[in-house]
Amino acid sequence: MATNVQPTPASVPALPVVFTLCERELVRFFRQSNRVFGALGQPIIFWLLFGAGLRGAQVGGGSNLDYAHFFPGTLVMILLFTAIFATISIIEDRREGFLQGVLVAPVPRWSMVMGKILGGALIAMLQGIIFLFLGWLTGALGWASILQTSLGGVIGAIALMFVISIALTALGFLIAWRMDSTQGFHAIMSVFLLPMWLLSGAFFPMDVSGWLGWVIRINPLTYGVAGLRYYLQNVNAIVDHLPSISTCWLVTLVFAGLTFAASWWIAGTRSTGDLL
Repeated sequence: MATNVQPTPASVPALPVVFTLCERELVRFFRQSNRVFGALGQPIIFWLLFGAGLRGAQVGGGSNLDYAHFFPGTLVMILLFTAIFATISIIEDRREGFLQGVLVAPVPRWSMVMGKILGGALIAMLQGIIFLFLGWLTGALGWASILQTSLGGVIGAIALMFVISIALTALGFLIAWRMDSTQGFHAIMSVFLLPMWLLSGAFFPMDVSGWLGWVIRINPLTYGVAGLRYYLQNVNAIVDHLPSISTCWLVTLVFAGLTFAASWWIAGTRSTGDLL
C-alpha cells in the first residue's frame, strides 16, 4: 500500500547562496545613486578635511601627532560606518518579506549570514580603498605624505582592512537582526559603536593611564587601528606604545570569527522585537 509522503527538498549548495546574496547587496548598492554618491563623497570630504585642515599642524605639541597620525583611525571610521549602515538592509529585507523567504529555503544558515556580511564588507572596502588611494595622492600632491610604506605595506593594509570590514559588518548584522526599526538601530549605533571607534586609539594614544587606557586596550578595534599604523606609517612599537603586528592580526581575526559565529547563532533564533 503506497503512502503519501512528501519528499524532503534537497539542500542547496552553500557557495552559490553566499555569492548570490553578496551580489544582491552590491547590485542594490550600485542601483541607489545616493548611496554611490555618498560612498564616493565621504572619503573625499574626510581627505580634504584632514589634508587641508590639519596640514602641518601639530596636535598637543607632539611631533608625531600631525594629521597623518589620524589617517588609520579615519580609515577605520570609514569602514565602521559603511559596514554598519550596510546591515540596515537586514531590517529592510525583513519588512519586504525577502528575509523570511531565505530563512525557510533549504540552504545552510551560515551561507545566508556570510552572503550578507560579505556584501556589506565589500561595500565598506570600496570606500576604504578610495580613501587609501587619496592618502597616497596626498604625498603625490606635495603635501606631507600620509602613506610612508611600500607596496607590500599597502597590500598588507588592504588585507587587514578586509578582516576589519568582515568583523564590523558581522557586528552590524548581530545588532540589526534583533531590530524592527531603523530608528532603534541608529540609537544603538550612536551609544555603542561611536564610542567604540573613539576609544580605538584613533585619537587617544594607547599609553593613556587610568580606566580610559584599560578600555582602549580591551577594545578589539584598537588592534585594527594599530595594525594599520604598522602598514601605513613608520612606527616603532615601543615608542608609540603599540602591540606587535602579530597581536594585531590575532585579535582582529578572533574578533571577526567571534562576531561571525555570534551572527550565525543569532540568525537561528527568533526575535519578538528590538533587542528581545
